[in-house]
Amino acid sequence: MAKIISVSLSEKLLEEIDQLKDETGFSGRSDVIRASTRMLIADAQEKKNLEGNINSILILIHNQKYEDKVTEIKHDFEDIIETQIHSHIKEDKCLELFIMEGDADRMRILTKMFQTTKKIEYVRLITI
Repeated sequence: MAKIISVSLSEKLLEEIDQLKDETGFSGRSDVIRASTRMLIADAQEKKNLEGNINSILILIHNQKYEDKVTEIKHDFEDIIETQIHSHIKEDKCLELFIMEGDADRMRILTKMFQTTKKIEYVRLITI
């Protein structure tokens, strides 16, 4: 039996959900949110199963004014960050690309730190 929950969303996020619904053919907002939740859970499960020495790419998008927060977090992980590429992509947005090699647990921790920082708009870890 499905449970009904209440979720608070910003107007901007709601507009983006509606746009995604229209573009992808979902029948309603609930379907978009269910699919998104399933994807997030699958992604978290995949990361949970990583172990040992791996290679990966971490992608971040953030507002330029939060560059200090990115720098603060990344300094504790220089042992696994091989290369960082920083690019201004539009107006006040920055793209960060981290090429990493090392312990999977350290990469998982770094990714989680960026994901739980409300100042980072997009975080994606891709393992190789």
